[in-house]
Amino acid sequence: MATFRHPLRVTEAARDQPVTTLELFFDLVFVFALTQITALMAHELTWHGVVRGLLLVGLLWWSWIGYAWLCNIVKADVGAFRGVLLLAMAAMFVIALAIPEAFHDLPGGLPGPVVIAWAYFAFRALHLVLFWMIAGGDRALRRTLARFTPSMLGGTALLLVASQFHGWTQTALWAGALAADYGGTYLIDARGWRFRSASHFAERHGLIVIIALGESIVAIGVGVTDLPISWPVLIASLLGLGVSAALWWIYFDATVHYGEHALAAEPEETRSVMARDAYTFWHFPMVTGIVLLALGLKKVREYVADAEHHDLSDPLKGPGLYALYFGVVVYLLGHVGFKWRTVHVVGMTRLAAAVTLIVAALLVGKVPALGQLGVLAAVLAALVVVESVYYARDRAQLHHTGDQAS
Repeated sequence: MATFRHPLRVTEAARDQPVTTLELFFDLVFVFALTQITALMAHELTWHGVVRGLLLVGLLWWSWIGYAWLCNIVKADVGAFRGVLLLAMAAMFVIALAIPEAFHDLPGGLPGPVVIAWAYFAFRALHLVLFWMIAGGDRALRRTLARFTPSMLGGTALLLVASQFHGWTQTALWAGALAADYGGTYLIDARGWRFRSASHFAERHGLIVIIALGESIVAIGVGVTDLPISWPVLIASLLGLGVSAALWWIYFDATVHYGEHALAAEPEETRSVMARDAYTFWHFPMVTGIVLLALGLKKVREYVADAEHHDLSDPLKGPGLYALYFGVVVYLLGHVGFKWRTVHVVGMTRLAAAVTLIVAALLVGKVPALGQLGVLAAVLAALVVVESVYYARDRAQLHHTGDQAS
C-alpha cells in the first residue's frame, strides 16, 4: 500500500479495501436527500413534478458517484482526504437542504435554485481538484480529467442559467445540464480513469442500493404513527415491506455476486470501462426506480390511512399509480442492462416481470389502492419464487464457488 506524498498526503486503497465508516457517514446525507426528493414529488404530484424529482435524483447520483470512484483509489479515512470528504459532504448537505426550493424559491432567505447550483459546483470542483492532485505525474489520468472538465463546467453553468427561469424552460435547462455531465463522461475514453478494487466498488454500490431501499421503508412508515393502527394500514405496510424485500432479494441474492466476479475478472485495461457502464450508468435506473417506488408507497399509505380525504375503494391514479408500478419496472430493467453488461446474458425472468407489470399497470386503474399494491407484491413474489427454483443450482454455485449465475 503506497502513500502519495505530493501534493496531498493520501494513502492508496488496497485491492481488497472494504468500505470505510467515513464513506457510510458520507452516504447518510444521500439518505436525507432522497427523503427530500420523495417528499417534494409527493407534494407536487404531477407529471412535471415527477420529472423534476427525477432530475434531482440524477443530480444527486452524479454527485455521489464521483466520490465512489475517488474512494476506490485512495483510503477515505486516512490523511488529508478525510477533511476534503467532509467538505464535500457539507456541499451535498446544502443541496439536500435546498431541495424543497430547487425549482420554486420560497419568500425570504437565499434563492434556492442558485444555492443548489453553487453547492453542486463546489461539490464537483472539490472532486475534480482532488482527483487532479492525486493524479500527480499520471499523465493519462490528467488528460482524462482535462477532457472531463468541460462537461462538469457546462453542467454547472446550465444549472445557474436555469435558476433564472421558471416552468418547463427551467426544467429543460436542468435536463440539459445533466445531459452535458452524463454525456461528457460517457464520450471520453473511460480507460483513462484509474480503478483499484472490484470488491470495494461492488460493495459501495450495494450499500447505496440498501440506502435507497431504506427510503422505501421510510415512505411506508412515516405518518402512520400519527394514526390509529387498522387492518388496512397493517396490510398496506406489510405488502409494502414485502415489495421492498423482493427488491432486496433481486439484487443481493445474485446480482451483487456475479457483478463483482465479472468486474474482478475483466482485464485491467478495460476494467474501468465495465465499472463505468455497469455501475455508474446501470445502477442509476435501479436507484431511480426505488425512489419512484417510494413515492408510490407513500401515496398508497395516504389512501389507506387518511379516511378523512380518501375511501378504501379509491384507486391510485396518474403519477401515483405509475410511480408505484413503473418504479419497479425501471428497477428491473436496470438489472437486465447490468446483467447483459457484466455476464452478457439477458435476464429473461426479470424482463418478463417488467413486461407483466407494464400490462398490469394498464389494467388495475380502477382497482382500490390496496389491491393495486397487492398485485405488485404478487408479481414480485412470483418472480422471486421462479428464480429461486429455476436458478437454484446456479445460485448455489455462485454463492459457494464464485461461478457466475446464468
